[in-house]
Amino acid sequence: MSALLLDGKAVAAAVKEEVGAAVADLDYKPGLATVLVGDDPASHTYVRGKRRDAEQVGIASIHHELAATVHQDELLALIDSLNTDDGIDGILVQLPLPGDLNGEVTVERIDPEKDVDGLHPFSLGKLVLGQPGLRPCTPSGVMRILDHYGIETSGARTVIVGRSFLVGRPLAMIMSERGADSTVSVAHSRTKDLASVTREADILVAAAGAPGLIGADHVRPGATVIDVGINRTDDGLVGDVDFDAVVEVAGAITPVPGGVGPMTRAMLLSNTLSAARSRRGVA
Repeated sequence: MSALLLDGKAVAAAVKEEVGAAVADLDYKPGLATVLVGDDPASHTYVRGKRRDAEQVGIASIHHELAATVHQDELLALIDSLNTDDGIDGILVQLPLPGDLNGEVTVERIDPEKDVDGLHPFSLGKLVLGQPGLRPCTPSGVMRILDHYGIETSGARTVIVGRSFLVGRPLAMIMSERGADSTVSVAHSRTKDLASVTREADILVAAAGAPGLIGADHVRPGATVIDVGINRTDDGLVGDVDFDAVVEVAGAITPVPGGVGPMTRAMLLSNTLSAARSRRGVA
């Protein structure tokens, strides 16, 4: 029997509707600044989508494009100017940056109150401490999918394959927080006998950036499988999960495309709204 398809597009549409309604009730217009460096086609596509989403929900989109040859100091000067602009509530620098530009230094320059990507060390520190704050968008999107479909995390055994600071590590902390209450294991490329580890999971999250890494033998029958991988191949976009094989074993599964990807963009809007409210002292 095929697994339940967890439709990220539908959940993202619900999030956008919520954000749009909340923005319409405000007496000000939140602003989201996007910074795009270089001419990578995929990055341009991602940023266009983010800007379109913002405009659809009533958030002002302020965009800055810089050449790949820009100096680090020039990029940081732009961030400084956006930090002091009261009309901007969120700043997003599209990563990765080209050439010798330092993405970590750039992200750390963003005012934590405007860190709508949730990747500033201050934001991640609040996550570690279990304090309220802006959370990374992709992990937040994963949690929203699970919540939307009523997939229980409390007491569940969760295995996350991938330990990046963008997804794996923050998601592990979010899923183990009080309220989510999952028991989390983080696996990676050096994990011995990966399949034996992943088969223990009630919820299996693939976020390793390795096409087709997770096959049917990695999945316990009836488990929920969340595929965070987005890999460009000659056959188009594919995830870290061998979808055709795993869909016959899992109880529920996200597709690629159309699963976690739309949720990352939707949660960026939610974070921008939260940042705008927080900066103005609005609950």
